[in-house]
Amino acid sequence: MPTYNKLVRDAIPEVIAKTGKEFLTRILSEDEYRVELKKKLSEELDEYNAANNNEEAVEELADILELLHAATKIHGSSVEELENIRKTKAEKRGGFEKRIFLIEVEDD
Repeated sequence: MPTYNKLVRDAIPEVIAKTGKEFLTRILSEDEYRVELKKKLSEELDEYNAANNNEEAVEELADILELLHAATKIHGSSVEELENIRKTKAEKRGGFEKRIFLIEVEDD
């Protein structure tokens, strides 16, 4: 039986059960969950970076967004608050739409 040892989406046990395969899961502690969320976010970011086309990229971005929702909750906030912070930062410092690449800044 292959070993995965990774955080999976909530419905994955049901999906596996429908195939008739045996599997083993456990519920993570809060501390373990924080660690595994970060690992999963890194994994999904790697998959986004490896995407070969727009469809694959957007699929991975959806996974990243789901993980951002979960991570926001474990940090005691909400998706709405996250969006408000994003908007405030964008108003103060801008977004990334202009594709500006900073090369250097004169040192005082």
